[in-house]
Amino acid sequence: MARSGVREPATTGEERPGGRPPMGKDEPVRRRLLAEATRLFAEKGFESTSVQEIVAAAGVTKGAMYHYFGSKDDLLREIYARVLRMQIERLVRFADAPGPIPDRVHAAAVDVIVTTVDNLDDSKIFFRSMHQLAPENQKAVRAERRRYHERFRDLLVEGQRAGVFRDDVPADLVVDFFFGSVHHLGTWYHTDGRLSGTEVGRHFADLLLASLRP
Repeated sequence: MARSGVREPATTGEERPGGRPPMGKDEPVRRRLLAEATRLFAEKGFESTSVQEIVAAAGVTKGAMYHYFGSKDDLLREIYARVLRMQIERLVRFADAPGPIPDRVHAAAVDVIVTTVDNLDDSKIFFRSMHQLAPENQKAVRAERRRYHERFRDLLVEGQRAGVFRDDVPADLVVDFFFGSVHHLGTWYHTDGRLSGTEVGRHFADLLLASLRP
């Protein structure tokens, strides 16, 4: 069963013309800002955390932060968006893999639970504070999430057309039901609980497949 743990490799390099740092020097600062913002938002809440606290914790200047993020809003958006981008990439691999459609749906369902649990703070912070985002940022994140849901829905439709999934329930409704449970994970799941993220993922995926059988 697929597990999460995909990490971006660190790179190195020299300064580019014009003073823009190359990826090697660019990304560690960006990651530090995101890591410290995530920690502070989790500890104090988005509204109670100042930009000054974030840059002090990351060991950079406000100018450095504004080089990467236009506002505290942009930090919050990116905390969740980076997880969502990773999940979309993984879903596409599951969806496009060979093999029976029920196996691909099961693997994709397990994976979204595992990757959500592995990034639980990011998801909890975002869903707790999303209403505080500027409207354009809310719209952008919703569009990305809709793209993920639509690709998952296409898998279900493929199974319905092949006759391996029941077709009396609209695929969109199944997606809303399943991901409603996924987005609720942050309210009850604890990493020191009895079940691992993979075990929860398998139970969720089993329930989903059972509900889809003709």
